[in-house]
Amino acid sequence: MRRSSVDMSPFYVMEVMERAKDMESEGRSIIHLEVGEPDFPTPECIVEAAQKALREGHTRYTSSLGLLELREAVAEWYHGRYGVSVSPDRIVITSGSSPAMLLAFTAMLERGDRVILSDPHYACYPNFLLHLDAQPVFVRTQSEQMFQCTSSGISGEIDDSTRAIVVNSPANPTGTLMERDEMRAICELGPTVVSDEIYHGLVYEGKESSALEFTDKAVIINGFSKLFAMTGWRLGYLIVPAEYVRTIQVLQQNFFISPNDFVQHAGVAALRDAADDAARMVARFDERRRFVLKRLDEIGLNVPCEPRGAFYVWVDCQEFGEDSLAFANRILDETGVALAPGMDFGDSGKHFLRISYANSVENIGEGMDRLGKFIAVNRGM
Repeated sequence: MRRSSVDMSPFYVMEVMERAKDMESEGRSIIHLEVGEPDFPTPECIVEAAQKALREGHTRYTSSLGLLELREAVAEWYHGRYGVSVSPDRIVITSGSSPAMLLAFTAMLERGDRVILSDPHYACYPNFLLHLDAQPVFVRTQSEQMFQCTSSGISGEIDDSTRAIVVNSPANPTGTLMERDEMRAICELGPTVVSDEIYHGLVYEGKESSALEFTDKAVIINGFSKLFAMTGWRLGYLIVPAEYVRTIQVLQQNFFISPNDFVQHAGVAALRDAADDAARMVARFDERRRFVLKRLDEIGLNVPCEPRGAFYVWVDCQEFGEDSLAFANRILDETGVALAPGMDFGDSGKHFLRISYANSVENIGEGMDRLGKFIAVNRGM
């Protein structure tokens, strides 16, 4: 019998967000620094492409693999950014990156298979695995490693039942990048590398690497939510080895039928026409990143690793003694600033908070003012 979904860990950041929205509806002034969602509007060329597709009647089922034109655009995107050649036949379009994860893990895993994850990690990875009766194996990371797994740290955890290694660079919750040589070494360890590349393009220092640069056997999870400000559009994709395509196609037919027709046309516009819009958003995110790091330094909160990608800062709050969920809730209640509890992201996050700078500089500044006063009072207790 499969593990019941009620046994999964709650997604605490969503619960904080829901509490914050309830407080907001009651008239409280809330600064949202908890959610990993761009605050920018979707670029106009994408919106116009969706409107055009709707007017032209693109409101029906598509192929369960997704529109060929969009799969070709994804292949072009990966060739242009990483110099890799991917056949559109290996690409499956999904209704967001979360369904992509579900489809990929369902196709790959059997009961008891072990999957290696970093600690900290994106909150939902273990729950996908537990739902499939697979076994997450956590590799504790250190600030000296930029909170990224190393090949040497992973190699000791590999055994005959290890099916996959999940990597995420730029990473949620830390915003850190994996070094290129480390990515290469992990891809050479043997188990399939599942590379969550949803934050690719959101990089401010250095350059991200795709696992496909080092192996054709990688499974790539990506989407449009973060780089193109399309969270509500629910559009993602998989790039998989050829032997998985038919299995994933059948799963998609049964679970989701197909991705939304007109949204896929918008995805084509995103990849082919919205690069300049994305670059402007990335520049704004970088301004916010530098601003929030400066303010956190002034407050005296410890940021063990300066983020170089995504839109998160991973803050060590161990000096205050509380677990991160209790601390985040107290900050929300007393200041109206919503932050993500680090315990969402693994045992190592028990005393960390994740701050999202996907908000305006004005709102971030107000949030830092409130947080600074809270910290000053609590340090004096």
